[in-house]
Amino acid sequence: MDKVLNPRIKICCINSLTEAKIAIKMGASALGLVSEMPSGPGVISMETIKLIAASVPPPIATFLLTSKQNINVIIKQHNYCRTNTIQICDDLMIGTHKNLKEALPGIAIVQVIHVNGDESITEALEIQNDVDAILLDSGNQSQQIKELGGTGRTHNWEISCKIRKKLDIPIFLAGGIKPDNIAQAIDQVHPFGIDLCSGVRTDGKLNEIKLQQLFSNIERSKK
Repeated sequence: MDKVLNPRIKICCINSLTEAKIAIKMGASALGLVSEMPSGPGVISMETIKLIAASVPPPIATFLLTSKQNINVIIKQHNYCRTNTIQICDDLMIGTHKNLKEALPGIAIVQVIHVNGDESITEALEIQNDVDAILLDSGNQSQQIKELGGTGRTHNWEISCKIRKKLDIPIFLAGGIKPDNIAQAIDQVHPFGIDLCSGVRTDGKLNEIKLQQLFSNIERSKK
């Protein structure tokens, strides 16, 4: 995919209507709503996800983050939460992405790839025709307790850049991104979107000052 100079900003781990409103007011174009995970921050109830998704204006993308590996369970989650996007944080074991898209027409499907080496390039190439976007994150599915995101760590952005150049679908970059390194992330990878959680929070709460710094640094990076 071609370079993107003005990436979409997705604020993840949104935990309330108040945080959703703050993120949108500051300039976010997407919100991440985290359902049950084996580890990591930001998990909220299905009821809260449903409430936030129903309250967000249509131009804003609402991502249901799921760790489920069975598409029937994911479909059930979505039918309750009613987000406009599903972010699959682990590998599917029962059913395929194509099955999921057929069952949920009009809902964007985003697959997370945890970048741990050049094998991630092959993984992205194999799946690109079956999803609407790929999110490159720092995680480790082979840990005894899986890390499926929210680690606060960066990964090898050189690999992420290679993936972005080889793929024809949008790429989101996640993992350890914050106001201080947002310009570097954009300059090095040129992703379609940037995903942040802990980088714009203080003691787990969304921080308006950090959000202001984030968007200011993005604007400066364009000059």
